[in-house]
Amino acid sequence: MTNAVRVVVAEDEAIIRLDLVEMLQSEGYEVVADTGRGDEAVSLVAEHQPDLALLDVKMPGLDGIEAARVISASRQTAVVVLTAFSQRELVERAAGAGAMAYLVKPYQRADLVPAIETALARFRDLQALGARTGELEDQLETRKLLDRAKGHLIDTHGQSESDAFRFLQQQAMSNRRSMTDVANDVLAGTLAP
Repeated sequence: MTNAVRVVVAEDEAIIRLDLVEMLQSEGYEVVADTGRGDEAVSLVAEHQPDLALLDVKMPGLDGIEAARVISASRQTAVVVLTAFSQRELVERAAGAGAMAYLVKPYQRADLVPAIETALARFRDLQALGARTGELEDQLETRKLLDRAKGHLIDTHGQSESDAFRFLQQQAMSNRRSMTDVANDVLAGTLAP
């Protein structure tokens, strides 16, 4: 499968880990690596860049919540936390560390796929929101730059606001340049009406 979801599994109990890997593979997921240690899970995620990391909470080296925090900071991999504990404080810590879903052991095969798919959907939504936020920040910075350039044209060359904007727009279109580049030239004093 070329479009299979790629997964790193981190579970310190070998039998449970093997069962989980087999379960994931039978459901069509591609397990790219597995480990029994949290610190190794972080390294394996960095190495393989999977779509998803399944992390047990109690592991040597680095617990699953801290591993989730490190992995989530990269914003490249969705995280599902697996644990035998369901205390509210632990769930809140996992969510605060960036886990997109939380699954309590013993879980059934029927619980695993929905948790994974929910985590992946939430992660994709978060990535899309981050991209949109970046676009809006870029648009805001461009708007501020254009306003400064218009202000410069108004103050220095006595243009009206509409004339200043029209000058920037005409320069961009006639010279096949971005409005940002034209505004920077106006502010640098290398372009004037």
